[in-house]
Amino acid sequence: MTNTQEPFRVRIEVRVSDLDLQQHVTGAAYQQFADHARFSCVQAAGISVEDLLSSGLGPVNLETVIKYHRELRAGDSVDVSCSWIWGEGKTYRVEHSFTRSDGELSATITFVSGLLDLRTRRLVADPAHEWASRATEPALLGLAPSAR
Repeated sequence: MTNTQEPFRVRIEVRVSDLDLQQHVTGAAYQQFADHARFSCVQAAGISVEDLLSSGLGPVNLETVIKYHRELRAGDSVDVSCSWIWGEGKTYRVEHSFTRSDGELSATITFVSGLLDLRTRRLVADPAHEWASRATEPALLGLAPSAR
């Protein structure tokens, strides 16, 4: 399955605490921005993270790839997109683009993720179904509505 709708986006203002010694955003801050965008997207899709966790499932990141294009600095604002890419199997990808207010692409981050069964400590077989069955707006996650 592929996501054909516009990606979910959230605007983030860069703070001084997000900077490294060269006065540009640290890699850790980029990851936190991506985490914030994903969490906001999940909430906008109508999923309660608390309910997900209490049902014994937790999202996990298995791989993270950051590609830097243009620096972000204090005072910049950046739009962080969130696109979910689904395939077959236990994992899926979430791709984030970081676009500065001047339109320049600052970075991309791609996560390979899964849903962990917190009791067995194993990835669930069909994470797309688990997400779709909990979402009121599954299209935000690149998914079709699930038969409940």
